[in-house]
Amino acid sequence: MLALLLLLGMTAGLYWLTIRFATDIKIPVVQELLLAAQQGEAERARQFVQQNLNAMAVKLGEMQAQLARLDALGDRLSTLAGIRPQEFRFSEAPGLGGAQPTTLPPQNLSLAEFGEKLGTLSRSVENRTDMLGVLEAQLFEQAIKKKLMPTMMPVNAPFNASGFGMRIDPFTGEQAMHEGIDFLADLGSPIIAAAGGVVIFAGFHPQYGNMVDVDHGNDLVTRYAHASKLYVREGDVVQRGRRIADVGTTGRSTGPHLHFEVRFKGSAQNPARFVLASQASQQSARAGR
Repeated sequence: MLALLLLLGMTAGLYWLTIRFATDIKIPVVQELLLAAQQGEAERARQFVQQNLNAMAVKLGEMQAQLARLDALGDRLSTLAGIRPQEFRFSEAPGLGGAQPTTLPPQNLSLAEFGEKLGTLSRSVENRTDMLGVLEAQLFEQAIKKKLMPTMMPVNAPFNASGFGMRIDPFTGEQAMHEGIDFLADLGSPIIAAAGGVVIFAGFHPQYGNMVDVDHGNDLVTRYAHASKLYVREGDVVQRGRRIADVGTTGRSTGPHLHFEVRFKGSAQNPARFVLASQASQQSARAGR
């Protein structure tokens, strides 16, 4: 037993001495074993680093795709908001700078810290993309509602014939309610839709003459009366600014003009509130530029 223990101790000591002084002794077999062990360890380290780089490359590709979506979303938002593209350059990196830190020395990021920061940045980009998507939907809804509001002049003429409200009826001489605005215009002048909508009536009316009613949704209807010619039929979908008729003097009329009405839930509204509001906003926008 003592001889066995002595043999084991000598073997262990010899093994330790061989490993400890392998580079000095320069035994070919031992050096080959050490080199193989070092190469195996280096290969395992290289595979570990490569796996982490591959994972980060995938995350980087996802972030690049998200940034491309953000660039496109930013362009759409600037268009909906009426902002000039020159004011927001989404494809260019913002300018950054500053002096070198003096209180704390700069520190290198570890692989784990870099991966954590990359994941946090990716989640932040996703959240901001979602929030900007909601903002785009709201701006798009507002733009649609604006196009469905009758704020466009229905004819290229001043409305200096008769305004909305009580007036002396030109046929009876009695005081009566005038439920629209009369635009003085030459015979045959184009009449356009003040907003987008669906034609719900296009034909002859005993008092309004040749008339067009356009439903803009939300219980809002515009009426264009006394026309000489109609270019639309019931059921047609018209866009804002489309020519729908020509100025005439049909029906209960004393001369060529356009009688324009705006009705909400069947009740007549003052069209000037819509048309003048649009003109005031356009003038303020031009003044701001």
